[in-house]
Amino acid sequence: MKRFKNILFIADRDDSLQAALQRAVSLAKTNKARLTVMDVAPDAGLADYFRRSYGIDFNKQLREQRLESLEAITRPYNDAGIAVYTTVATGTTFIEVIRAVQRNQHDLVIKVAEHSAGLSVALFGSTDMHLLRKCPCPVWIDAPTSTGDYKKVLAAVDPFDDASGDLQRLILDLATSLAAREQAELEVVHAWELPGESILTHGRGRLPLHEVEAMLKDRKEHHQRSLDALLLPYGLSSGEGNIHLRKGHPARVITACARECEADLIVMGTLGRVSIPGLIIGNTAEDVLREMQTAVLAVKPGGFVSPIVK
Repeated sequence: MKRFKNILFIADRDDSLQAALQRAVSLAKTNKARLTVMDVAPDAGLADYFRRSYGIDFNKQLREQRLESLEAITRPYNDAGIAVYTTVATGTTFIEVIRAVQRNQHDLVIKVAEHSAGLSVALFGSTDMHLLRKCPCPVWIDAPTSTGDYKKVLAAVDPFDDASGDLQRLILDLATSLAAREQAELEVVHAWELPGESILTHGRGRLPLHEVEAMLKDRKEHHQRSLDALLLPYGLSSGEGNIHLRKGHPARVITACARECEADLIVMGTLGRVSIPGLIIGNTAEDVLREMQTAVLAVKPGGFVSPIVK
């Protein structure tokens, strides 16, 4: 986790911030990183009118008011000798956050999810999803119910994701170092499928069962070998109990594994093919993020360019 040197914490809610902020402070302290706490005030609709008519800058007043709140939140850390900077922008939260990342070269964004965990609502709100889709640096979104250290960290990997370069190694680098830092158990999941299996078994071109079973066996072994090659530098292998090589649709496999493992955090990539214009999040990541109520650390491959301009 020592790769992060310029961390941006987003304080866009008034409650459930302390555990995530403490984690951000601890990470900054360990890494000797700069930590900035940011909020974004909405643009007052009548700001121009009041400025022209009465000389009152509503947007400035809103920023100053919110800045006082941020300084109150961060004061205990500054008083303890831990430098925490504060800033407030005006506009749409995800746009201003991404612009701040681009302008100041932040290498990690941390925030608390917009929604509280529940059976009927997705954990991640609109701002969360925009950041997960479009922010060029890793985005770590914590659950509002987080109370401290994580107990289970789940890394979702795809050793066949060649187009993303070092993305899979980055996922494992972060997951292994974070698990060690939090003294948490590490779990790794990879899903595999046989393309066209339903056609081969039930369609017009169906094959004898023993041929399909042989293809499934070969396919699984191929994925197992590739997964083991990816895991080897980390001293892990697919034969261990914490490595989950499962057959099925990736999104369903990942969400099921996260629930079974009772994962506190999923480390995953949110983009697979940087060469496809207009693709800002992969289908698997989108499905997982809409289903899960677990904290996520999402990373993108090198070469990703945010659609948000400075």
